[in-house]
Amino acid sequence: MKSALVIIDVQRVLFEGDSQPFAADEVVHNINLLTDKARKSNVPVVFVQHEQAGTEIEYGSEGWQLQSDLTVTETDTFIRKTTPDSFLRTNLQDFLLEHGVTNLYICGYASEFCVDTTTRRAAGLGYSVQLIGDAHTTHDKEHATGSQIRAHHNATLPNISSFGVPITATSTTDVTF
Repeated sequence: MKSALVIIDVQRVLFEGDSQPFAADEVVHNINLLTDKARKSNVPVVFVQHEQAGTEIEYGSEGWQLQSDLTVTETDTFIRKTTPDSFLRTNLQDFLLEHGVTNLYICGYASEFCVDTTTRRAAGLGYSVQLIGDAHTTHDKEHATGSQIRAHHNATLPNISSFGVPITATSTTDVTF
């Protein structure tokens, strides 16, 4: 089973400044541990970046850039997206097919939007998914804290079996590529 690591929307406008998501430093640290493990195992590392014209996250803007502390290499792949679904109107599926990937490790931002949507879409496309439970996050909302939202997704996404492929939640330390 060939794997890829998909890191979603860990961008400056979302992670730097006064309003950071839950456990932002821990998440970035864990993502760096994951990308290091993946590269050492020749597992593709894919950074997905959201963009919206005319906003702080417009393509190429300072806010659109990846978070400053992320370790990025020239061998990594970069995908641009405009919806919560990292597959919709992107070349992610083509990249995964070209590399024979059947299993995805998913982490990043935001647990309840892009991470959730991409996890479900990946499973719907037949990819087994390992959600990295301590490497995804979101901001606090009126109805729940970022911590609660992350815990909710770590508990509920693995309970979806109707796609016919497993979705599991794991921790950074338990990931072996």
